Amino acid sequence: MRSEDQPVRPLLVVDGANVVGSVPDGWWRDRRGAAERLRDRLAATGGPATGPFPGPYEVVLVVEGGARGVASVPGVRVEEAPGSGDDTIAELARSASGRPCLVITADRELRRRVEETGARCMGPRSLPQAPA
Repeated sequence: MRSEDQPVRPLLVVDGANVVGSVPDGWWRDRRGAAERLRDRLAATGGPATGPFPGPYEVVLVVEGGARGVASVPGVRVEEAPGSGDDTIAELARSASGRPCLVITADRELRRRVEETGARCMGPRSLPQAPA
């Protein structure tokens, strides 16, 4: 099968700070550890089970601030925002170039920005919990 015959995998961009911050579980004591737990959850689940695009997804977790230093793992690429995580997420959505893109965030302004690029959005609760 030629590469141009391969289906295009949708891009899933996860706002790490927003998703981690949506659950008051003490994440503020260890931001990097919380981001690693989210990364591992994404690697185990592959993203939302339902949504506007069929998976599997290419998963990108965007981290910033105290969560920097989280390594990528198979199935999840970690992008460290050099400044604002929102700016990095908006740029990833913009550079999707017509490829299906789903952003996970509850940030209203970020949702507006990425939807202007054609991306779709879902909230943090759309992500499944890690398998037990």
